Amino acid sequence: MKAPKTVHVAAAVIERADGKFLLGQRAADTVYMGYWEFPGGKIEAGETAHAALVRELHEELGITVIRADPWLHREHHYEHAHVHLNIFRVREWRGEMTDHVHSALSWETIGQTQVTPMLPANAPVLAALALPDFYGITQAATIGVSQQLLQLRAALETGLRLVQIREATLATAEREKFAQAAVALCHEFGARALVNSDIALAKKCAADGVHLNAQQLSTLGSRPAFPLVAASCHTAAELARAAAMNCDFAVLGPVKPTATHPTESGMGWGNFSALLSAGHATPPLPIYAIGGLAPAELDHARSVGAHGIAAIRSAWAATQT
Repeated sequence: MKAPKTVHVAAAVIERADGKFLLGQRAADTVYMGYWEFPGGKIEAGETAHAALVRELHEELGITVIRADPWLHREHHYEHAHVHLNIFRVREWRGEMTDHVHSALSWETIGQTQVTPMLPANAPVLAALALPDFYGITQAATIGVSQQLLQLRAALETGLRLVQIREATLATAEREKFAQAAVALCHEFGARALVNSDIALAKKCAADGVHLNAQQLSTLGSRPAFPLVAASCHTAAELARAAAMNCDFAVLGPVKPTATHPTESGMGWGNFSALLSAGHATPPLPIYAIGGLAPAELDHARSVGAHGIAAIRSAWAATQT
């Protein structure tokens, strides 16, 4: 049997200021008619993914794209084709949206999608979209357990929804007690908490998942059994390994010098962007930038392909008194 052809597609997560995103229902004369999809279309010969996205959204919706940030590359095998998706997040456009190809359009809420059925390729994209754009990492060993819990509560009250418990230098009993308290506090606010590297502790304190270090990426044979699994990466090979292990997201860096390694220059935004570009084995999972970064740099991080920012010190700066 002849292998299905590979179709390269540019797709858009079009987002309004209120946080809702757009889905379109495939028309009656198309494959998977009635299914819901992200707007976009095939990349023509000699066309970049970005150029194809701009053209397709103008043809389909009558809008002119002002800003489209690269986000994910996903592949999905349908019976009729092997689809390679180049997915952008479109946050700025011009013109009145008028649909020309879909049966219907629907503005949906992240994490609460109401329309069905969805194209099979959409499930991991929707899961990635539900990840917040900031990932706070604890520093209880540096500032004290009580102070960190106070700062964690304050950050959760102002919207933090993803936390990594990273306390390898705390004594075992104190670390376990802190992890249990931090996870319970996160769950009180509907936030998700991951424990760094310690799979047994993550299970014991009912964390939402585990954050793997680079060594674990190279030695573990399969994904740990948690709803959420992340990984720390520094190279293209590690990103590829995180993808092969089916991690939900990765953290890549350091981008800049950090307080713990002030003499190390970091990879810089240029190298960070290159690792996520189509010229490399682009990982199909969301990537957080880390290393000397502040929340104010989120916009730039998104422009070079990051899902968001992960931080230790700057995560708690606004909560300090």
